[in-house]
Amino acid sequence: MAVSLDIADLRARKASAPVDLAATQGDGLGCHAGKDAMRAAAEAAGMSDTLAQLREDYPQGPHDQPQSMCPAFGSLRVGLRMRRTATILSGSACCVYGLTFTSHFYGARRSVGYVPFNSETLVTGKLFEDIRDAVFATAKPADYDAVVVINLCVPTASGVPLRLLPKEIDGVRVIGIDVPGFGVPTHAEAKDVLAGAMLKVARTEAEQGPVATPRGGRSERPSVALLGEIFPADPVVIAGLLEPLGLAAGPVVPTREWRELYAALDCAAVAAIHPFYTASIREFEAAGRPVIGSAPVGVDGTADWLDRIGEACGVARATVEAAKNQLLPGIRGALAAMPIKGRITLSGYEGSELLVARLLIESGAEVPYVGTACPRTPWSEADRDWLEARGTQVRYRASLEDDLYALDALKPDLAIGTTPVVQKAKERGTPALYFTNLISARPLMGAAGAGSLARVINAALANKPRFDAMRDFFEGVGTGFSAGVWQDTPQRRQGPKIEGPMKPIGEMV
Repeated sequence: MAVSLDIADLRARKASAPVDLAATQGDGLGCHAGKDAMRAAAEAAGMSDTLAQLREDYPQGPHDQPQSMCPAFGSLRVGLRMRRTATILSGSACCVYGLTFTSHFYGARRSVGYVPFNSETLVTGKLFEDIRDAVFATAKPADYDAVVVINLCVPTASGVPLRLLPKEIDGVRVIGIDVPGFGVPTHAEAKDVLAGAMLKVARTEAEQGPVATPRGGRSERPSVALLGEIFPADPVVIAGLLEPLGLAAGPVVPTREWRELYAALDCAAVAAIHPFYTASIREFEAAGRPVIGSAPVGVDGTADWLDRIGEACGVARATVEAAKNQLLPGIRGALAAMPIKGRITLSGYEGSELLVARLLIESGAEVPYVGTACPRTPWSEADRDWLEARGTQVRYRASLEDDLYALDALKPDLAIGTTPVVQKAKERGTPALYFTNLISARPLMGAAGAGSLARVINAALANKPRFDAMRDFFEGVGTGFSAGVWQDTPQRRQGPKIEGPMKPIGEMV
C-alpha cells in the first residue's frame, strides 16, 4: 500500500507541475553537460542522500577520476554473472550500447534489458513508469530470483526514483541502484554497489526467518567468506590453506546466485581479498562478522593472514602455528624455484595491485611503484605498510599521468599496467604486460600463485632484446614529420619564417 501511495503522489506532482517545454526540444541533460552540472542536477532532483553515501563509500582522490571504463560495467557484470537474475539498464542509448557490447565481449550469455527514454518522458516522469512496467513484465518467479535495475548518469541526474519501485513482485526481489559516472569512480567499486545492495536484502531476509540453503548444503566447519572477484583457482587454494585450521572457504562475493548470499553471511569471518568493497563490508559488519584484510600471497602475506584468520575465528594458537609449519615451506620453495630479477612498475584498476606487488617482491623483483585506481581503505593498510617498508611508493586513486610519470622516471625493465601504459612502454622499447588480462587473470594465492606469476613475468623480461632490435630498426618511422599516410616518401619541410617579434596571443586576430 505504501508503494502505491508513493507512486500516486509522484504522478500527481508530475501532472500538476508545468512541463519544461524548452527541455523537451533538445536532448535534455546529456552526458556532455559535465560531471559538475550533472552532480548539481542530481542534488536538485532529490538525490542528495544517494550521492552522499557514494562519496562516503568511494571517496575520490586528488584528481577528478581515474581513467577506467564506464563504472556501471561493474554492476552490470555482477548481475549478468548470477543465475536467475535479470538486469535492466536505464540510461542514454549510447551508454547502454557500449555497456552491452562490453558485457558480451567479456562473455555474458544473456540479454540486457533496456528502458529507452527521450527528453519528454524524462522530464515528465513517464520514464519511471516505463521502468516500473518493465520490472513487472520481467519479474516472473519461474524465471528469476531477482531483477536488478541500474540507473546510469542521466536518469540519476534527473532524479528517477528507483527507491519507489516495489521491493518484490510475486516473490521476485527488485533491486534498484544508481551507478553514475559522477558518483562512482571505478567499475571495480561499482561491483560493490550491487553486491552490497544484494547483501543488505539477503541479510534482512535472514533476520526475518529461514532462508534457502546453498546448493551444496551448509558447511560442516566454520567458513570464511571471500570478498572480491578472484581467479577461479584461488578459492580452491584458500580452502586448502584453511583446512589445517579446521575452517572452510565460504562463497565468493559477488556471488553466482542469490542463495549464496545467505551462505556468505553465515560465515565465521570475512576475508576482504579486494579491500574496496565498502558497502559489502558494512553489511557483513552489521551481521556481526569480523573482516580481515590482505590475502595469503607469498610467505609473509600467508603467515600474517593465517594468524589473523585464526585469531578472528578463535582457532588455538598451536593449531595456527602447526598449519604455518605445514604450508609455508611449499610456498617458500615455489618462490625460490621461480625467481624474478628486474625492476617492475605496476598499475591497474582491479583492486589486487598491492597483492601482486607483494608477490613480485617476494619472488625477488624490485617494485619501486604501485598505482591503483581504487581508494585507500583500512583493509589494505597491511599491504601498504609492507610495501612501503621495502621502498615501494603506493599511489591510491592513481591517474594515467601518475603511472606514465613512474614509467619515465623509474625506467623499469618491465611495466605492468593498463592499455595506455602498456602502449607507452612498448613505444619506448620496454617490455610490458596488460594487468587485467595477463596478471589479474592468474592465481595469486599460495604456492600456485607464486609459480604462475613468475612464468609470465620472466617470459616478458626475456623479450627486451627483441624490443631493442625492433626499436632500432623502426626508429623514427611514423613519428614526427613522417607520421600519417603518405603516397610518396615523406620529406622534412621547414615552417614559414616569421619576421619581427611575436605579438602576444591576446593581440593576435
